[in-house]
Amino acid sequence: MNFSESVATCLKKYADFDGTASRSEYWWFWLFLVGTGAILTLAVGDVIAGIFNLAMLIPQLSAGARRLHDTDRSGWWQLLVFVPIIGWIVLIVFLAQEGKENRFGASAAVV
Repeated sequence: MNFSESVATCLKKYADFDGTASRSEYWWFWLFLVGTGAILTLAVGDVIAGIFNLAMLIPQLSAGARRLHDTDRSGWWQLLVFVPIIGWIVLIVFLAQEGKENRFGASAAVV
């Protein structure tokens, strides 16, 4: 999945927490969120960037849940972000792992 397909898919599935998301879909969308947020902060200001980040919170959480589903984990594992340092590292490892057979639907991994 390329950059534009990934962003379009994640925005179409705005609040869809069911199913799975491939690694490329999740990480391209993450890059879009970080890049757009940084550009808005520099070009327009913190207020507009904050509004954008708030508007993208649900799609970010739903893409993360679908990505964790692809690794056969519950989307609730995203709560690890509240554990200082170790939680972030563990969550990034989970999100970066290859998709596998899971109980949430067909794996999004390209075979």
